[in-house]
Amino acid sequence: WENELDRSDHSELCEFFKKTYGPTGAFNAKPFEGGRSWAGARPERRAIGYDSRGIASHMGLLRRFIKVGETDLAVAELGLYGVRPDLEGMGIGHSVGALFPTLRELGVPFAFGTVRHAMRSHVERYARAGMLSVLTGVSVRSTLPDFHPYMPPTRTEDLLVLIIPIGRTMNEWPSGTLIERNGPVL
Repeated sequence: WENELDRSDHSELCEFFKKTYGPTGAFNAKPFEGGRSWAGARPERRAIGYDSRGIASHMGLLRRFIKVGETDLAVAELGLYGVRPDLEGMGIGHSVGALFPTLRELGVPFAFGTVRHAMRSHVERYARAGMLSVLTGVSVRSTLPDFHPYMPPTRTEDLLVLIIPIGRTMNEWPSGTLIERNGPVL
């Protein structure tokens, strides 16, 4: 639960995200300046893996409604995914399966997430294992996490959409080429 984290947890997570996301571009580490342990929407729950060196991996989740085409849909959005750089390529990402009991407990039909196209080969390994489906050709519209008078309040992006069936089958995922995220990206 998010409210179980104390100040030191947020500080440690902040450093983890800066080190994990910083090598992909300085702008990617910027949201975590000042001790903030979330980038856009604040997660409802977190799965945090630890080892003797501290935080090894992280996944945040948040229940929310999205609109796929004309269909409103409750989902568990997955985001804030990270693996400490020294552990990349060691299969730690497969621990996402440990979230399934929590996702079922939340009573949502699907888990949903988005990643940049540069992550395609990484996420397709999970798709081959049957853990998730990767959708292409879908735009995702989100609100920006902060309001700026010189910027529009929303952004539409061409992203890879990840779907994990939880309470329904993938055949029941609604069709549409636009997903409206009701809020900022997790």
